[in-house]
Parts: sequence; structure tokens; C-alpha cells
Amino acid sequence: MNKRLGKGLDALLPALSINEDDKVVEIPLSQLRPNPYQPRKNFSEESINELAASIREHGIIQPIIVRSALKGYEIIAGERRFRASQQCNLATIPAVIKNFTDRQVMEIALIENLQREDLNAMEIAAAYQSLIDQFSQTQEELSLKVGKSRSHIANFLRLLQLPEQIKQYVSRGTLSMGHARAIVGIKNPKVQIELADKTIKEQWSVRDLEEAIKNYEESLNRRVPAKKAAKAGAKDPYIHQIEDQLMGMFQTTVKIIQKNDRGKIEFSYYSRDDLERLLELLRVKTS
Repeated sequence: MNKRLGKGLDALLPALSINEDDKVVEIPLSQLRPNPYQPRKNFSEESINELAASIREHGIIQPIIVRSALKGYEIIAGERRFRASQQCNLATIPAVIKNFTDRQVMEIALIENLQREDLNAMEIAAAYQSLIDQFSQTQEELSLKVGKSRSHIANFLRLLQLPEQIKQYVSRGTLSMGHARAIVGIKNPKVQIELADKTIKEQWSVRDLEEAIKNYEESLNRRVPAKKAAKAGAKDPYIHQIEDQLMGMFQTTVKIIQKNDRGKIEFSYYSRDDLERLLELLRVKTS
């Protein structure tokens, strides 16, 4: 992932660093709570175990960053260190207390994870959507802030339209971002799930999936005209019965064309004499 961030987020990076003027304090783990805006929902157990082993041997080298909350403190940066410290049964953890707005907290959490490439596609999509919803940002504004193209933002946001089952596949890594982008173009949720399941079962590449989608869309396009023709050919049984009666009375093809409660009746004739015959019958029938 491109680590270049937009100027908006890049300006926050110095706030994450700790310098000589910052006061490091020991905060009880019981007074800490995770960042409520943390976009990462899944933490690698193996990674936490490795970090815990390092802490047991070397201690916590880098303090976490927190902000004051109504009850205790919220973690701004360093949730992995916090979780590993819990595993080590530590009572306290070194921390630096800083002042951040909700917006900055959300953006910092996104920075931290994007730089480490820790987020899966669904977590990135949800984080982008949260920034848009919480702070009324447009996709264009967000793209400038995170240093990504607008199409990059839009592609991730489209993943949120997928059925929940497929979102879980992407979150777990069962389906890749490429697979998800291909499937999101299908309108029918049932077909989306069928394609996703088949992709996993058959171990399709993105190219294989795209080929299957192409075949599905071609078959769909062939069926639509047939359905339209069948629909156009369908007729009210009462109208059909009247047509049959008129054909019997006038001995020619009769077509009733109806739209709502209005319409017209068409009589077919095949010669001048046939026309005269029909006119005479009409005069007799209507007199």
C-alpha cells in the first residue's frame, strides 16, 4: 500500500511522536479503554503473543499515547501494546497524555493502521465511510486527506454494498479485494453469494471469476429480450376471447390493441372485394 498520505493527515504525524518535553506517566491498565474509532476489528493473536514475549523480556520500550476521557483514558496509539500488556498481567503501562479531538482520534487511528498495512479491505472501507459520515466529508475531500485517488476511495466504499456473508469472506481473507470488486458489480445479492461461494470452492483467480461473471451477464442479456417478448405477447384472456368471436363473425384476422381501458380494433383484408365484404358485414352488424 502506498504510504504517502495527504497533507491533512500528514500534519497529524508529528503529534504521534514523543519528544523530551512529553511527560511519560504510568497508567493502570484498568483505567484504559480501546480507541472507539479504531478501524481495525481483528487483531492477530500470533502477533500479540510475539509482542507479549518481547515485553516480558525487554519491557515496554515505546509509551502508548492516550487522551483523557470521562472515565479514565482512551488509547490513541498503541492498542497492540495494551493488549500484550494485559496478556502479561501488567498492572500499569507507560503512556503520554495528549489532547485530541474526536476527528483527530479517528484520523490518527486510520493513519497508524494504513501505514502498517494492518487493515483488511472491509476495515478500510468502513473507516473511510466513518470519516465521511462523522465529518460530512465528500469522497474528493477524503481522497485529498489520505493521499489516495477518488476512484480508490469509491472502490472501497462500494464493498459496503455487498451482502454481509461476502463482507465476512473479505474480512477473513477468504476472498480478495479483487474478487470483491468483481462481485460488487452484480446487482442480484443471491447471484453475488453464489459466485462468491463458487469462487472459494473452485479456488478461482480474479480472472476466472471475471470470466464467470461475463458468461452470466451474457446469458442474462439473452434471456431479457425473450422475457420482454413473452410479456408483450401476453394478453388479457377476455380480449383474446373477443378476438376469437370477431374472427368467427367476420372470417378474417382481428386484432384488439389495448392500453389501459382504451384501444383499437384492427380488421385485416386481402383484396378490394374483401374490404367491401367486411364493410357490408359491419353495416349489417351495426344497423
